[in-house]
Amino acid sequence: MGPLWVLSLAGALSLAGALAGDSGAPRAVTPAVLDTGSTREDPMGHGQGLDCREVRKHNSSEWCRFVRGNPDCRLEGGFLDYLGGVFCVFPPGLLPLAVTLYALWLLYLFVILGVTAEKFFCPNLSAISTNLKLSHNVAGVTFLAFGNGAPDVFSAVVAFSDPRTAGLAVGAVFGAGIFVTTVVAGGIALVKPFTAASRPFLRDAIFYMVAVFLTFLVLYLGRITLGEALGYLGLYVFYVFAVVLCTWIHRRQRGDGLAPPGPWEPEMPTDAEERESSGTNSGDYGEEYRPLLPYHETSLHILASALSPLDQRKWRRKPWYWRLFKVFKVPVELVLLLTVPVVDPDKDDLNWKRPLNCLHIVTSPLLCVLTLKSGAYGLYQIQGIFPVWGLVMLVGSVLAIIIFLTTTNEEPPKYHCVFAFLGFLASAMWINAAATELVNILRTLGIIFQLSNTVLGLTLLAWGNSIGDTFSDLTMARQGYPRMAFSACFGGIIFNILVGVGLGCLLQMTSSQLVVKLEPDSLLVWILAGALGLSLVFSFVAVPAQCFQLGKAYGVCLILYYLAFLCVALLTEFRVIRLAAA
Repeated sequence: MGPLWVLSLAGALSLAGALAGDSGAPRAVTPAVLDTGSTREDPMGHGQGLDCREVRKHNSSEWCRFVRGNPDCRLEGGFLDYLGGVFCVFPPGLLPLAVTLYALWLLYLFVILGVTAEKFFCPNLSAISTNLKLSHNVAGVTFLAFGNGAPDVFSAVVAFSDPRTAGLAVGAVFGAGIFVTTVVAGGIALVKPFTAASRPFLRDAIFYMVAVFLTFLVLYLGRITLGEALGYLGLYVFYVFAVVLCTWIHRRQRGDGLAPPGPWEPEMPTDAEERESSGTNSGDYGEEYRPLLPYHETSLHILASALSPLDQRKWRRKPWYWRLFKVFKVPVELVLLLTVPVVDPDKDDLNWKRPLNCLHIVTSPLLCVLTLKSGAYGLYQIQGIFPVWGLVMLVGSVLAIIIFLTTTNEEPPKYHCVFAFLGFLASAMWINAAATELVNILRTLGIIFQLSNTVLGLTLLAWGNSIGDTFSDLTMARQGYPRMAFSACFGGIIFNILVGVGLGCLLQMTSSQLVVKLEPDSLLVWILAGALGLSLVFSFVAVPAQCFQLGKAYGVCLILYYLAFLCVALLTEFRVIRLAAA
């Protein structure tokens, strides 16, 4: 039941039974300090208090003892002990094999994030927005943005939760911003030269520059207060209000209050696009569901067809590489189908599958308690006798039986919309669990190669979280919607930086500590922030200067800019470029 081969592979890389969750008492830090690039050194030199990246400077026979005895090598959260696996399970001579296996598991984690967000998280958010009767504009900059940016935001929140991985969050948020606004935006201009929508571009560019300036100021001051963290979230609320207001003003000027979203409003999908998107989200699982005799289908047949992640007709007409990738996704999709309900408002039956949805009443809450805090809450025993997961399963089983006996296979119940909220929560827990493992394995790779969290964030984490947006935006441009794709480059990352940084730091504050200190001691952090700001200023000046006519020259300039930035960032990381000693 699940991607057993992947979990077995990852399990071989960790110590048996190791859990990196709430195994120790929380450290008292007042205020909390998020290290965004500094390297700590202890001249005493034997494990205690040393930066974990120092492990490979010791003799290979001492690696395991160093990792076990150094508090800085303790991974917060997650189910697998990656550091213990690579330094204690694998012999030193097989370190390249361990790194290769870790890299494959890292790629698979990105697949898990992408599938969960695309096939389960976004459709349920769409169903929720439909039930709440939100307009396309509000849904586009709230639920749709949350769905598209879920992997980025969850990764940032998880990274900010540990001072030692905060650099991953800073690197990923800024790195993804530079990548999307240069490589992806430039690629759109190369694929399909177009005339940019003036008002949405100027609005989004101004808001994004304000967000970057606010982050730069926070890094310069070295701390973020409760008011500043709330200011990030408040700025996003103001951005949503600005989008809605601009939409209303534009439609008033046109004299058509019911005008469909046009090219000036590209971040909002049209009805046709929503139907197409919904079909894509549920197509892999729903195309076989069109029974000729629906009233004669048995519950067992409905369950079997609903749990099938393969569509035989699509399988036959797709190329070999699509089939190969599908084989890798099937285990993840099967587990998600078992644990995450999906409500589809575009279907007559709202994607109601009575036997499967009744099973979800048991599996979804069970998933939530077993993934929250790495299973610490789910494994807790009430009065030292009965585990929480057992209670959840018992209550869920009773509810599932009641729902099964009081509903039919053909007609969804009136409360079916509740399954959208349950699916949203379950898919969010899956994304959070995958993001936690992703952050931990990136930190492990940084320790192995002695790389800073910032450079890992701006490269691997930023690229992994942005690859889905890259393909979707370029495909949208090739299909004749370059304006929509171009505005998505700026609209989406506004949500990521404001909510990712604001919510990530806000969750680290308690009633006793309302200030989170940041330590941007690394030159790379300032290069990253400066490069992002400079790229935005360049686009803000260059696009209006070309009368919003964006062609291949603009695209080439953006891509060359990113390559130059990447070279400077890597040279800084490897200390070829560094500040002169005072």
